[in-house]
Amino acid sequence: MLLQEGYNFKREVLEDPGTVLVDFWAPWCPPCRALNPTIHALANDYKVCQVNIDNNPGLAGRYQVNAVPTLLIFRGGQMVKRIEGAVPEGRLRAELQAAA
Repeated sequence: MLLQEGYNFKREVLEDPGTVLVDFWAPWCPPCRALNPTIHALANDYKVCQVNIDNNPGLAGRYQVNAVPTLLIFRGGQMVKRIEGAVPEGRLRAELQAAA
């Protein structure tokens, strides 16, 4: 499941008892665009929420996102892993499986 704009972060991420991948990205970011097919592929198997930092600077600040892409893995509403930069799909799948 891929959630983009217009969802409630608190309900979809912080109140979700499962594992959620949060992708902090920006449309002007080449590594973010390169990572986008991976994000969409992961959304077939995991809950993925994208946060456009240009539209959500407060949320990006709250999680100290200083570079994009920044990927946060939440489990039971708690952040359990932070990954910065474009990384291979296999690594992200392994991190998500470890967090589950």
